[in-house]
Amino acid sequence: MAKRTPLGERLDELNQRITNAAAKARRDPSEITLIAVTKTAAPEQVREILQLGVTDLGESRVQVLVQRAAQLNEFLQRRGAMGDAAPPVKVRWHMIGSLQRNKAKPVLPLVHMIHSVDSLRLAEELDTAGLKINRRTPVLLQINASEESSKHGVAVGAAVHLAEQMDSMPNIQIVGVMTIGPQDGDEKQIRHAFTRTRELFEEIKWHKIGGTAFRHLSMGMSHDFELAIAEGATLLRIGTALFGGKPVEGEDFLE
Repeated sequence: MAKRTPLGERLDELNQRITNAAAKARRDPSEITLIAVTKTAAPEQVREILQLGVTDLGESRVQVLVQRAAQLNEFLQRRGAMGDAAPPVKVRWHMIGSLQRNKAKPVLPLVHMIHSVDSLRLAEELDTAGLKINRRTPVLLQINASEESSKHGVAVGAAVHLAEQMDSMPNIQIVGVMTIGPQDGDEKQIRHAFTRTRELFEEIKWHKIGGTAFRHLSMGMSHDFELAIAEGATLLRIGTALFGGKPVEGEDFLE
């Protein structure tokens, strides 16, 4: 049996923790998707995580996402051209960071989902950009459930109304909500933010906003994902627990 690499071992440990947290919450772990956040990943680590079966990748910076998506696509095409017998990999990029309106156009064709829609103006910009490329993009409403002034996200009291407005736009599809737990909060504060987000998710669902597509709760990162699973998270955004280190800037994916 081949020896697991350090990244493979960390992934195994992470998957076990996800399975255990799901069991504790009496949930099916297959409902939960791990998004590998590449912010701190070296290019070879991103290639390896794909080979380990994780095909949902997240980035918080538009410029880096555009660059990495192009480089990774070229790498995969090159691998295919060289006669690699492995089945083709379909990468699903998630835009998880704050998105400025003027960056909507370049990122839209590249992403599977945008997690960080936090204003009517951004939603309108994405809707307009989607019309131009004839694509309806899945999006999440970002909620500032911890009510921190430093955080992006719509205020708790305005979330349902904004979700309703987004639902009327033909070129975006609201599929759930997202939040970021308190950065320096204790377990009780983090749990409170996740509980509040889940309650808003349920309220929006009760209003039949988003229809059957409205089913995702994006919350939980390396330090708090087990608490997020307990509160119903379906999308986990995990970077440092997988890749460690500090963000890698300006490196190339190609060998």
